[in-house]
Amino acid sequence: MVQIPAKALTLNEFLDLPETEPTSEYIDGQIIQKPMPQGEHSAIQTELAPTINLVVKPKQIARAFCELRCTFGERSIVPDISVFTWDRILRKENGGIANVFSIAPDWTIEILSPDQSQTKVTKNILHCLKYGTQMGWLIDPKEQSVFVYLPDQPTTFYEELGRQLPVPEFAKDFSLTVEGLFSWLLD
Repeated sequence: MVQIPAKALTLNEFLDLPETEPTSEYIDGQIIQKPMPQGEHSAIQTELAPTINLVVKPKQIARAFCELRCTFGERSIVPDISVFTWDRILRKENGGIANVFSIAPDWTIEILSPDQSQTKVTKNILHCLKYGTQMGWLIDPKEQSVFVYLPDQPTTFYEELGRQLPVPEFAKDFSLTVEGLFSWLLD
């Protein structure tokens, strides 16, 4: 995580800046650049989003998006995977997907990178929950574990290989074990 020193910017001033590579987020009045995803992070993200979409998208239940900027509650964050229920996907007048998402995702998924602050990522998940997100996952490839966050409930932790990972109610047909998730690192 690289914090970019600058004069204090408003959220709107931040949104007017050109995108950075890797992407930057606006948190508590500061611009924080996310670390460049590495192999484990990339492998999980590349497999997980389409696997979710395979279950929820054909029935128009929900859709998973990778690296989608979500701006709400005076923050602009870019979760690794944002899942929106079908009726909450922001659209243009012609029915196409909107470019700007000004709401919290229904399910936010973060994949911890080696140089990333777990505290910073957790704060983003908690921020999402405060603004209506139903569930947050924090996937730690190094520890091969998943923290699951729900509004107003204790955080749960999954590391036993055969354990089924909980999913939001709208995604109840999606099934994944801890072993299934981390097997993508072996393929």
